[in-house]
Amino acid sequence: MAWTYLFAAALFEIGWAVGLKYTQGFTRLWASGLTIAAMGVSLFFLALAVRTIPVGTAYAVWTGIGAVGTAAFGIVLFAEPVTAGRVVCLLLIVAGIIGLKFTAS
Repeated sequence: MAWTYLFAAALFEIGWAVGLKYTQGFTRLWASGLTIAAMGVSLFFLALAVRTIPVGTAYAVWTGIGAVGTAAFGIVLFAEPVTAGRVVCLLLIVAGIIGLKFTAS
């Protein structure tokens, strides 16, 4: 169950990271409220996950999924550049996440 909590935390991290773009510096009420709520939910699920998963592993996986997901949404929603170097680096992050999942105690 801890890995499910961690995955949920990471999905909400993607949500709040992307949401920051829509807040326009926290000047838009609804976007700001949803972004702050997503932050809270993300941290809640992360806190549940670290009861079982080592904190270093959980944090690295949480930020890794968040980084890859946010970069993917940036490409899709905000027309951010897709370069070979960027794709390779994102794939390296994914490889690290997979490695941590299978080596976590």
